[in-house]
Parts: sequence; C-alpha cells; structure tokens
Amino acid sequence: MMIGVDYHPSFQQIAFLMEETGEYSERRLNHSDGEAEQFYRDLQLRGVHVRVGMEATGYSRWFERLLAELGFEVWIGDPAEIKAKRVKKQKTDRKDAQLLLKLMMEDRFPRIWVPSPENRDVRQLLWHRHRLVQMRTRIMNQLQALAMNEGRRWKSKLWSEQGRAELEKLTLAPWANRRRRELLELLDRMNPTIEELTAAAEQEARKRPEALRLMTHPGVGPLTALAYVLIIGTPSRFHRGKQIGNYVGMIPSEDSSGGKQRLGHISKQGNSLLRFLLVEAAQAAARNNPDWRRQYLHLVLRRHKSIAKVAMGRRLGVRLYWMWRNSCEYSPSMEFGSYAGQLGIGHGVK
Repeated sequence: MMIGVDYHPSFQQIAFLMEETGEYSERRLNHSDGEAEQFYRDLQLRGVHVRVGMEATGYSRWFERLLAELGFEVWIGDPAEIKAKRVKKQKTDRKDAQLLLKLMMEDRFPRIWVPSPENRDVRQLLWHRHRLVQMRTRIMNQLQALAMNEGRRWKSKLWSEQGRAELEKLTLAPWANRRRRELLELLDRMNPTIEELTAAAEQEARKRPEALRLMTHPGVGPLTALAYVLIIGTPSRFHRGKQIGNYVGMIPSEDSSGGKQRLGHISKQGNSLLRFLLVEAAQAAARNNPDWRRQYLHLVLRRHKSIAKVAMGRRLGVRLYWMWRNSCEYSPSMEFGSYAGQLGIGHGVK
C-alpha cells in the first residue's frame, strides 16, 4: 500500500492505493482527535505493508516516530523538486497528495537523506546553545546602551570585573535602574547555562573522529566541526565539493537569460546555523592563519567585506568536505593554489 501524505500541523490529506487490489481512495485525517494515529495503527493490525511519501516539513517529528514505531517505510521528498514536477498551476491539498502518490507509483519520488533520531537530538543541543547566545548578546547590547547613555563607552571592558562594578555604580533613574538590575540578573543566569551547553557540545565533538579531524583546520572549533558532521551527515552524499556551497546556501542566486548573467544575493537555501558557523570559523582562520588572511584581504580589495566573509566561509565548507572525504588532517600544503599534477594529491587536497 502506497500513501501520499500532504502534511499540515493540524491535519493531513492522503491519497492511497492498494497495489494488490488496485483500490484507490482519499481521506482527510485530523491529528488532535487521534484519527490519523488510529488509521495507521489499524493498517498495522491488518498486516498491510505500507510505504508513506511526504514532503520534508516542520512539526512532523511525532508522525515520523509513529510510522517508525509501526514499522512502515517512510520516504521524505525534496519540496523544491516536488514543486517543479507539478505541471498545472492548481495547488490544493488533494492535488498535492495525488502528486506525491503519482511520483511514488512512477518511481520519480525525489527522496532525500534523513538524519537519525540521535543526530536530530544533538542538533537540538547546538540550536539551544545558539539561541541562548543570541539572547545573551541582545542583553549585553542593552547594557552597553545604558552605559553609553551615561557617557561611558567601555566596549568589551564593560564585561571585566572593574567594568561590571562601574556599571553597577552608575546613578540611573528608577526604571532605568530596574532595567539594569534585571538585565544583569538575566546575564548572570545565562552564562553558567551557556557554559554547560558548550561543554556538552565539546564532549559530543570528541566522541566523533571525523569532528576531531576537522578541528585540525585553523579556525574550526568543536561547535563548527560538530555542526558540520551532523548536518552534512556523510560526504558520500555529495559528488563534488562545490555542492557543499549549494547545500548550505552560500552561492549567489541567479536569474540569467538571453546571454546576460544576473547574480543576486546568496540563496540561503540550507541550514542557517551551519552557514553562520562556517562564516565565523572562516573569520577566525583569517585572523590566525597568514594564508587565509592574505586570501581574505585579496577578496576584500576586489569585493565588499561582507562578500569576502561569505566567500571564505564557502571555501572553508568545501575544504572541510575534502578533509572528511579523504580522511586527512589539515596540512599547510592544502593552502590556496594549484596542485594539479602533483603525486599523492587528489581533488586539490592532500
């Protein structure tokens, strides 16, 4: 039995076909009252072999866990490719479910790689820490603004013991004083939590040999290496290193026609966390490694600084891909330049 599922947070529209009898039907199943869960459990009790196809979407973890528990085969499809296969400009829930079923029947369903439950759970660790760091940054910016309004421009010195003491001594109006006090309390509560999550992420990175290998590259720390390993999954998914830039969304969007090339901003189609970490790691490499600094400054002279940062992040993503695929650690011989024709070197990486 094949089922095409157009999934929504509160319900799902399905189109299913019994291959043995040729029976075809459509249904709308609600989630809140347990109708959808009961439908699939009844299929298991009847001993029906089920294959479910659906687009990659959010808020569907419980549904995927249910299907895995029941022993059903689950196909997750690329939404962009599925949309491209829609011929008519008519989109409804019924037609979407019918299209998914049709693609499965014709063996044209664009399946994508799906991370394991353990992989997804460790990603939650990285996302939780990332969001808390963003919240802490907003709190610190507000405290900086309070100090600057009083004529104190201390920048990073504000977070030293002396700077903290000077901030607490400032004479403020009643509500500004309360704002300062509560922001400092929030900051004091968040710092230990972020440190604990950082230590947990570093421990997870040390468990993975591939992450330890990537950490030998300048600028790449445990967070970047762990995120790269979790989100890329396996290097065998990609045939070329350039596909990494496309997967992470660090290549320019393009709308070319009639022999005229039109390039826009980066596509940002991909994991925003990994994209952020690659750019941050590339900047760290440019600060600490002479070869990366020289290449970065060269790009800055040609293009804008922000473009150079993204370009170096994309280059780092490709470099880490080849290090992982070739099972090699960082070596200065990998740095920028042509290595064609040299013995023992493949794909530009030793």
